[in-house]
Amino acid sequence: MEFNPSLQQGKLIKRYKRFLTDIELADGSVITIHCPNTGSMKNCLFPGETVWFSTSDNPKRKYPHTFEIMTTPTGDMIGVNTGRANDLAEEGIRSGAITELQGYRNLKREVKYGDENSRIDLFLSDGEQANCYVEVKSCTLLENNCGYFPDAVTSRGQKHLRELILMKQQGYRAVLLFLVQHTGITKVAPADHIDPEYGQLLREAAKKGVEILAYQAKLARHSVDILTSCVIDLK
Repeated sequence: MEFNPSLQQGKLIKRYKRFLTDIELADGSVITIHCPNTGSMKNCLFPGETVWFSTSDNPKRKYPHTFEIMTTPTGDMIGVNTGRANDLAEEGIRSGAITELQGYRNLKREVKYGDENSRIDLFLSDGEQANCYVEVKSCTLLENNCGYFPDAVTSRGQKHLRELILMKQQGYRAVLLFLVQHTGITKVAPADHIDPEYGQLLREAAKKGVEILAYQAKLARHSVDILTSCVIDLK
């Protein structure tokens, strides 16, 4: 997935009011950019380090710039735009990079499903095998050489797990895909220390046949692509 135009850079000052971030440009000026991330962004914000941002030509936007990537002090890159996760997942399926989700002719997004007024991120079908429901989660929290999800208590994430379990019980294929947007993460585990109920539900889902996958994104100034699968640790 190419960034066009290429991302611009600045230095992080602070993120505030959840959706706003102040950065300093090379000439010393300060601008406010949109931060498309509703999570806590724990361990993802490093004041003084390089921020990469995109620019929209939509004249109706109050803040035309969007926070895309955070660079860590150790040189890793973090994709902070959670909206990119679904795009990457779709691209990974269509390109064949996500090998477990091949063989479907049709792919739709944001399809209504379940009993709790939900929409599935990706719906795969072909009329010859069971429909496949894919929920995508962006994983960016790195602690002790492991990636964790979620980075805050998530009642919405818990709901999605219940819906996936229901789909599996109804005879469909149900998949939870962790899209890792942190170049330092090679293993993903449930964040029991943050949301123990989510961890319990995730393990229950796996036992009931929901497939748990994790793929890492390759992040760069000019592009972001699916790189490789990651280890899942449900112990």
